[in-house]
Amino acid sequence: MRPHFEEYVAAAGTADRLSFTAGDFFTDPLPAADVLVFGHILHDWDLHTKRMLLKKAYDALPNAGAVIVFESLIDDGRRENAFGRLMSLNMLIETKGGFDYTGADFRAWLTEAGFRDCRVEHLAGPDSMVVGIR
Repeated sequence: MRPHFEEYVAAAGTADRLSFTAGDFFTDPLPAADVLVFGHILHDWDLHTKRMLLKKAYDALPNAGAVIVFESLIDDGRRENAFGRLMSLNMLIETKGGFDYTGADFRAWLTEAGFRDCRVEHLAGPDSMVVGIR
């Protein structure tokens, strides 16, 4: 992934502000950073693993640091974002314990990990992001 990352940030003119850290987020500590981003990652794992990774993110961030998670969230009422519900079904079929979740679910997990000022913002298409501040 490193070459793709480096090419992308160079083209965007942000290489001086972003860095790539290789590793295994199950066994290695997450890198110290002002912002950590999980993009279409956490839905691959069961609830225990999701919570463990959020705790590792909390531990790696400084005070006022942020974690940003973007996925195809299921709407809180579980009635509108059909794509998010279908993606969750897909994760249940393709992975051992993965599933998608609502913004309310995720804000609760962030709060449990110690984050504050948690919010959900809709992005383009079926994706949304959840932001938590340490």
